[in-house]
Amino acid sequence: MPVEASTGRRQSAVDAVAPLTPNAWLRYVILARMLPDGTHDLLEIGCGQGAAGARLAQRHRYVGIEPDHTSWTVAKHRLDTLGRGEVHNTVLGELDPGRFDVVCAFEVLEHIEDDAAALAEWAQRLRPGGWLLLSVPAGQRRYGPADELVGHFRRYDAENLVALLSRAGFVEISLRHYGFPLGYLLEAGRNRIARRRLRAAADTSTAERTAGSGRLLQPTSRLRGAITRWTTAPFRLAQQAFPHRGTGLVVRARYAGDQPRG
Repeated sequence: MPVEASTGRRQSAVDAVAPLTPNAWLRYVILARMLPDGTHDLLEIGCGQGAAGARLAQRHRYVGIEPDHTSWTVAKHRLDTLGRGEVHNTVLGELDPGRFDVVCAFEVLEHIEDDAAALAEWAQRLRPGGWLLLSVPAGQRRYGPADELVGHFRRYDAENLVALLSRAGFVEISLRHYGFPLGYLLEAGRNRIARRRLRAAADTSTAERTAGSGRLLQPTSRLRGAITRWTTAPFRLAQQAFPHRGTGLVVRARYAGDQPRG
């Protein structure tokens, strides 16, 4: 079978088993291009329901961790169905240090109150010269009801994120926005929905909101997933012309700090 046909069939299978949300599609095409060359062992922290992980597992030796049991169950089923990668319902401290070429965390850092400590912990899972690839919501002034609903402590301005990574020992930092222009419409819709839901969620903690964040607004059928993929296609292309505008940030950085021994 030609390589192109095999790749196309595999992509169709992933799309059917693990559909992405509209915003996740906008993000994924950017982060996939920013993955460093020579990546073999890849860890995703907070993999949610495994939609991005299912795609990364087709190209790398993938390990995902997800502390929310409900989301982990979905992610495990998806990766088991596709027969690639592994995902664990665990915390980062249970993984050996110095094991991975790349550590990924997509829409995770903003959920952690002490983000500097989180970066330090993530860095310890990297091999010497390893890379961090992460995404966060952009623009602190854009913090709104949707951020509050899903347990965000903050959003990030580009210059503040670069400074945070530099202090944590990361170098060769490259950063770009994603989501222009569709992301602004999607964000407005999420904020509108969140204003209503926040009243019902008034008694829930930030930790509970974080746990449920990966389950919100997920495609519920193969058809919806296909519609989402094709309707976002022109916007995925258009955003490439606006690397400094958008509702989200993707950043890649190499760790140059002290590495774990033994």
